[in-house]
Amino acid sequence: MEEIGASAKQASAKIATATSDQKNIFLEKLAEILINHTDDIISINKKDVDNAITINADDAFIDRLTFSHANINLMADGLMKVAKLNDLIGQTSNKKRMPSGIEVAQMRVPLGVIGMIYESRPNVTIDAAALAIKSGNSIILRGGSESIHTNKYLALLIRESLNIANLPEASVQIIETTDRSAVTEMIRLIKFIDVIIPRGGKSLIQKITNEAKIPVIKHLDGNCHIYIDEYANIEQAVSITDNAKTQRLGTCNTLESLVVNSKNAAIFLPKLKKIFDDKSIEIRGCERTKEHLPSIISAKDQDFYEEYLGPIISCKIVDSIEEAIQHINKYSSSHTESIITENNDNAVKFIREIDSSSVMINTSTRFADGFEYGLGAEIGISTDKFHARGPVGLEGLTSLKYVVFGSGQIRT
Repeated sequence: MEEIGASAKQASAKIATATSDQKNIFLEKLAEILINHTDDIISINKKDVDNAITINADDAFIDRLTFSHANINLMADGLMKVAKLNDLIGQTSNKKRMPSGIEVAQMRVPLGVIGMIYESRPNVTIDAAALAIKSGNSIILRGGSESIHTNKYLALLIRESLNIANLPEASVQIIETTDRSAVTEMIRLIKFIDVIIPRGGKSLIQKITNEAKIPVIKHLDGNCHIYIDEYANIEQAVSITDNAKTQRLGTCNTLESLVVNSKNAAIFLPKLKKIFDDKSIEIRGCERTKEHLPSIISAKDQDFYEEYLGPIISCKIVDSIEEAIQHINKYSSSHTESIITENNDNAVKFIREIDSSSVMINTSTRFADGFEYGLGAEIGISTDKFHARGPVGLEGLTSLKYVVFGSGQIRT
C-alpha cells in the first residue's frame, strides 16, 4: 500500500499538469474500448454475479453488481459527456484589485490523490477514473471482493487508455487484493492520499469515518423523503411517488419515507396503495395511516430512520408543512427530499428549511444523481457540509488556492 500510495502521489504531479487534450483522449479512448470489449466485460462480470448468487446475495445487491449491454453503453456515454465538460483546472475567478495595487484571485486546482473504497458497483470504477483524470487527480480504487474479476479487467482497459493518452499508469490504480487489511492501511496513508471517498453499506462507511486519518467525503445512507402537501396535484403525487420508490429499489436516491398531509390522505393513500400492492411494496405506517389503510403494518420509530433498499416504505401523516419539515429533518439522512405542491410559498419554505444535500419540488428523488444533474458522472453523493455536497462531480474533486499578481508592490 505504501508503494501504491507513493506512485499515486508521483503520478498526481504529472496528471495535475496534463493538457485538456490528453485528458479527453483518455476518456474518448476508454469509451471506445469499453464498447469494443462489451462481450468480454459481461462474460467476466458473470463470474462475480454467479459468485454473488452462490452466497445468496439479495436482489438489490445483484442488480448493483450486474453489467449489461445497456449499462456499458451508459458508461461509455458518460465518459463522452465528461470529455465535453469544461476543464476547470487552472481557471481563475473572483479577481479583484486591492488598494495596495495587488490583484487577488482564486485558481481551481486538483485535490491531489483520491482514495476510493466501494462495494458491489463496478461501474464506479469507470466513473471514478473518468472524473479523477478530468479533474487532474490521481486515484486509488479499492472495490469490493464481490466485483474483483470485473474490476481487474476494467483496470486493464483503463491502463490501455492511459497509455494511449500518454498519461502515467499510476494515475489510476486498482487494488487487486481482496484482503480487508488493505482498506485499513489505505485510510492511514496520510503521507500520500489527500481525501477518502467511501461508497457502500452503512457499516463500511461508518468504519472508515471512525478510523480514517484522512479527510472523508461520505454519506452513510439514503433515507429519502417525499412530502405530499395539502396543495398537491394528487395524480402527479401518485405518479412521482410510484417512480421514486419503484423505478429502482436498491439505490441511495430511492424513496424510503413518505409524509402525507392529513387533508388529502384519504384520497392519495388508497390510490397509491393499489399501485404498491400490484408491485408488492409493503407500507409501514403510523396509526393515522392505518386508519386509511387498515391492512398495512404498524411502523415502529426505527422504520422512519430506515434505508430499506427494498420493497418497503414508511408513511407518516402530518397536519401541516411545519410538522412535515420537523419530521423529515429529524429522521432524514440528509440525502434527498422532495415536496409535491402547487403552492409556491410552501415550496419555497420547504427548500429553505429542509437540511439535505438535494431538495426538490414536484419531481422524483431518483433525479438526485450526477448524470441527471449535468455533471457527466459522479464519484459519490456527499451529505457532509464540506466544499462538496450532493452529487460530487468535477468541481467537488477540486479546491481553490489564492493567486496574487503584483508589479513591485511592498507592504508598508
